[in-house]
Amino acid sequence: MSATIQIIGVPIDLGQTHRGVDMGPGAMRYAGLASRLAALGYHIRDIGNIAVPIRETLSEERQQHYLPAISQICRAAYEAGRRAVEEGAVPLFIGGDHTLAIGSIGGVTHNAPAGLIWIDAHADFNTPATTLTGNIHGMTLAALLGEGYQELVDVGRPGPKLEPADVVMIGIRDLDPEERTRLRESGITVYTMRDIDERGVGAVTREALERLEHRERLHVSLDMDCLDPQVCPGVGTTSPGGLSYREAQLLMEVLADSERVRALDVVEINPILDQRNQTAALAVELAASLFGKRIL
Repeated sequence: MSATIQIIGVPIDLGQTHRGVDMGPGAMRYAGLASRLAALGYHIRDIGNIAVPIRETLSEERQQHYLPAISQICRAAYEAGRRAVEEGAVPLFIGGDHTLAIGSIGGVTHNAPAGLIWIDAHADFNTPATTLTGNIHGMTLAALLGEGYQELVDVGRPGPKLEPADVVMIGIRDLDPEERTRLRESGITVYTMRDIDERGVGAVTREALERLEHRERLHVSLDMDCLDPQVCPGVGTTSPGGLSYREAQLLMEVLADSERVRALDVVEINPILDQRNQTAALAVELAASLFGKRIL
């Protein structure tokens, strides 16, 4: 019997200021996500989108950076991830901004720990005390490690969902000043774009997998702004100097070779800023590579 991938849409746009990422799940579906993965032999179950309130209906939460609504959405994502794993499926979360990972990663680790491969231009390791913007999508990983708003730290179950040794970051190139200091002191393994430039993405990815050998399962959290905006323009927080198309594909292919990936987030696709849906189409191709697409 073929493995089941369960697609879970999380059209959240409350964690940051750029409108449009709520349309990301639709863009990926339009780009053929289900059929592309089905062609690889998977059974696909799309459970639709988690309910997300429209920002204009939450004016009373604006000063809180929409914290109550984000907490509620992340709890729903947590339960969806937990159920998918318990049913033996591979959850594929499509967003939406990166706050959804507070719920998705929490749910995937509900019954057993997992290693996290965090592929992003940004660390999302701020806290309310260090953030320059107040945007909660910049605090996602900190919350998963037990720091920041208690409402986010305790989503799904009380306390941290990960240990620093469970996390490897790849592609980092844009950090806030205090966030940089926190990251250096965190114990997290970080591969910046300089590491990739000097050593190559293949070597970096294989070493990242070795760093997570203590975990049988891996959760990949892919922010599409990890790619260079010249090839991936449809993201809200662009940063020049990112991964090329082939570097991103090789990264996914090496992760697939490990046969340990059991969950995926694809986040921060903004069709309003895109060109002919090319960012969503690229995201679909990267997901296909992660789930086993081969050149030969």
